[in-house]
Amino acid sequence: MEKNEKQIQKEIASHVGRLLREAFGKGPQSIFVNISRPFIVIYLRNFLSPTEKILLQQDQVNSVQHTRDLVMKSLMPEIKAYLLLLAGMNIREFYYDWGFHNHSGMLVGIEAEDDSLGFRPQERYTGKEELHDEIDRISHQIQKKPDETYSYMINDRTLLVVRRGILISIGKELIRLGFEESLKLAERNLEKSYLINSSRFQEIIQSQILDVFVDWDFHEDKSVIVFILNPNPK
Repeated sequence: MEKNEKQIQKEIASHVGRLLREAFGKGPQSIFVNISRPFIVIYLRNFLSPTEKILLQQDQVNSVQHTRDLVMKSLMPEIKAYLLLLAGMNIREFYYDWGFHNHSGMLVGIEAEDDSLGFRPQERYTGKEELHDEIDRISHQIQKKPDETYSYMINDRTLLVVRRGILISIGKELIRLGFEESLKLAERNLEKSYLINSSRFQEIIQSQILDVFVDWDFHEDKSVIVFILNPNPK
């Protein structure tokens, strides 16, 4: 019997949870999987090991970030293989980020499809143009305005933004010289602070923002931003 989407999402959540638990000694308390092809967004809540908690209390954020980067690089092939086997998703790009302040995390996979991002129509939603303008403004402050900005309302709680063409010459040279990790760390610190501290986003999309995640694929010169929303705040 063919599995339905809910069963597939449940099995992905269970498998990812087991992988993370084996790798870190403690897995997320809850995992939410949303498939909206060609995207898969996996949201992790209450994910922090006892060791990481101690390191964060000692302001060792970079150490925790570095360790997680190493672990995720080792887990990515297995996660991709599982998504292909279970959901038939051939993941070409994989992004991840952490919200250490509230023990959350985000994994995003994008299927290997057409080279352009025009493989899925962008639906309309409230404030879309204004949101793109604010994203472009923040990008310009850090590096440059993206060549292209796309966004997709995966569901009423998940807004995905994809940017292409954000690197300037100094960034490309740092990557060539082997400083990709340092560049990503600097980008993450700067850009996340801008994204989190901007009051404009909640006004624009008329929804409470619970979490903001961002990651980059410098070799593709692309970046993914995910807003986790609470559409009906009490």
